[in-house]
This record gives sequence, C-alpha cells and structure tokens, in this order.
Amino acid sequence: MTFDCIVKNGTVVFPHHGEIRADLAIDNGRIAAILEPGRHSCEARDVIDAADRHVFPGLIEAHMHFGIADPIAEYSSETAYAARGGFTTLLGYLLKSVPYSEMFEEEKARAESQSHVDFGYHFGMAKEEHLAEVARYVESFGVLSFKFFMNFKGDEGLYLGLTGADEGFMYDLMQSVARHPNAVLGIHPENIEIVRRHRLKFQSQGRSTLKDWSLSKPPINEALDSLKAMYCAEQTGCPLYFVHVSCRLALDEIVRFRRRYERIYVETCPQYLTHTMDDDLGTVGKANPPLKTKDDVEALWAALADGTIEVVGADHVARKRATKEKNIWQASQGFPGTATILPILLSEGYHKRGLSLQRIAQVLTSNPARIFGLANRKGDIFPGADADLTIVDLKREHMVRAEELGSYADYSLYEGWSLKGWPIATIVRGKLVMADGEVVGPPGWGKFLARPL
Repeated sequence: MTFDCIVKNGTVVFPHHGEIRADLAIDNGRIAAILEPGRHSCEARDVIDAADRHVFPGLIEAHMHFGIADPIAEYSSETAYAARGGFTTLLGYLLKSVPYSEMFEEEKARAESQSHVDFGYHFGMAKEEHLAEVARYVESFGVLSFKFFMNFKGDEGLYLGLTGADEGFMYDLMQSVARHPNAVLGIHPENIEIVRRHRLKFQSQGRSTLKDWSLSKPPINEALDSLKAMYCAEQTGCPLYFVHVSCRLALDEIVRFRRRYERIYVETCPQYLTHTMDDDLGTVGKANPPLKTKDDVEALWAALADGTIEVVGADHVARKRATKEKNIWQASQGFPGTATILPILLSEGYHKRGLSLQRIAQVLTSNPARIFGLANRKGDIFPGADADLTIVDLKREHMVRAEELGSYADYSLYEGWSLKGWPIATIVRGKLVMADGEVVGPPGWGKFLARPL
C-alpha cells in the first residue's frame, strides 16, 4: 500500500497504552494504520524519520484567551506560537459582553483565515442574553463548554464588560448546561468578598509587592467558592471543570467532594507548578489566581502524578510586557505560556520528578479531548483519528527566549530557563506545520471544531 506519509521509527506515546515502537501511516489527513517497524512493506509519498524521538498525539491546549490583546492579528501570531510548542488544537476563551450570536460567525471566519492549527471556543457567561442562548450555542454553533467567573460581582468584571453575575445566575446557568449531555461548565472560583477586604486593607497600608498580591487572595477564597460551585453542580447535575487550580486547600476540597459527585474535572497551569509568591518576579508574575507557596507547588505535582489533576493548560494571555510594568494593583494579570507547557512538563516533571510520558500525554491530549467533546478524532492515535502528531526530542536542551517563540506578547515567565525536552515537529491533519522551531504551515490551515466531533 502507498500512503500520503509514514512517520517511522519513533516511540509512540499512547495515552492509554504507554510507549510502543510503531510506524504511523497517514492518508487524507487521518491516521490510516499503526504498523510494526520493520515488519511491513508499505510505502509513502513522504516519510518522516522519528528515530530516537517520541511521537505524541497532537497536543491540546484547553485554556487560552483570544481577543484580549490584539484581536485583529492574534489568531495568526498565537496559533503559530502554539504550533512551536507542539500544539495542534487550541480551545480558546471568548469573553464578550454581547450575545455570542451577534459576533460568532465573524469571529470564526477571522480565526479560520489566520489559524495555523485547529481551534474551538469556550464562551464566558455573565449576561442574561448569554443564558438565554445556551441551547443555540450548543446545537447551532457546536460550542459545548462555558465559563463562569464567581468573582465577577458588581464591577469586578468591568474591564471585560462582564459584570453583575451572582450565584443565582450561576445556578440557572448550571441548570441550562446540564440539559445538554456533552456540555461542561468551567468555573473560576474566587470569593470576591474576602478578596475585597484584604485588597483594601493592603492598599491602605501601602503594600504593593507580588507577595502582597498573593496574600490579598488567600487560598480560602478559592477553596470556599469551589465548595459552593460543587454543591450547586451536584444539585443540578452539571459537569464542572475547575480552571487553574492553584493551591492545596482547594484541591483537597475538590478531592473530598468528588467522592459524592464525580462529574468534576481539574486543571492546573505550569506557573503553579514552577513558581511561588516568594520568587523575585515583580509585577511580571501577577496572575489570577496568584502564585502560592512551595507546599502548594508540591501538592499540585503530586495531584498531577496520581491523576487527580486531569489537564494542564496555560491560561495564556498575549498582552505586552508594558501592561505589567505598573503598580501591582494596576498591572495586567496573566502572561503567555502555551508554547512552554510541554518543555516544563518534560524538564521539571519527566526528567526531574519521574512523571511518566504516558501521564503527560493524558493531561495534554486524551483528557482534554474527552472532557471537551473532541475524542472521536483528537487526543489519541488510532485509525480514523485526525493525523495530529507532536514529535518530541526528550534530550534536547534549549534556553527559553520569548522572541523565538513568537507570541504577540514580548516576554516569557521562563525567559532564560534551560529546559530539557522540546517538540521538534507539529503535524495537523497530516500537514507539517512546525519543524525545528520554524512554522512551515500556512495561515488558514487551522479549522474550527464544532463539537462534538
């Protein structure tokens, strides 16, 4: 038989079966066959030799933000940036104050004209108009995942136009999401009443360090609202996805509640695995939730290893460094991070902590695919699946340089870090999109993913 492409001689990392030497045949953008190396006579028009390399299913970034920094050109820059990090699929948050029915088709068309990799959306929900359209988002747009910010009470979400939501709205939203079997609600748990009192006190005392930012949002504010969300979810039957879990206290409450209600999923982000409030980062390190302690870092690594944490996403925001060079209370929150997720998990997890490659594959491929309605074609390697592959050199050591990664953001939290283990090729539906750090696939190759696939 003759195929479009064969990726040969690699060690394939299957999320459910571990590491297996195999050749992968690709035809018409799909996996056509999994072949035993040296035991077949198949040919291909193109051959990629993955000897001494590991081949992962194409990585899925479950937590990226679109439309916050450069809404005109960021689909091009940020999808190219993601491809350099080995990602073949992005699920990005849209956070709009208008009904998504008014802007969805235009947004999707702009994204499809620029994107180097496949993509889908989560919709931020805070308006009555959003709530009224849940069924349309699911049934007509193929958007199955939503996000609710528990902190956006009063004017807290004014900078995004998302204001006035409360727990009554959240309860109704959970009921609406629960009516759709494949839908899931992402939760940002933050008790803003606790945060406001701490923030006002610290500001009145003239406190303005990165550690003060962290202390103004103590772990109890994340844990308390996680409990409230889980209790409401249990009553409504709504699946919950906790974004960016950052501390042991919240994690422990989630683990306990899962014993009575299983439809709860947990994500963390690389920054909570690598940094603490005591690091000398200044306002560059400002995130929400904020960085915590070394004990929290250790708790998250343990939860990642034992399966409690199912997904690692970056919470990527492509704002410029200049937006962070302000007083800690005015500096922008978040930072770019998608392209360094895999190197962090390989260098800090696999090489230093013994985190298995299979586990890394699960949190970056099969788990997000299963949770977000992509598993029929994404997140694993099997005949008929999209030929999305990430080829990795576990031995490659390279220093992080933001200018090489190519985000619209002009910095990285990991600038100057030497990390061991990097993606060297990204293949999206059979097309080579990134090779040796260079984006070689055209803008517009990426397609919108209406879920379930």
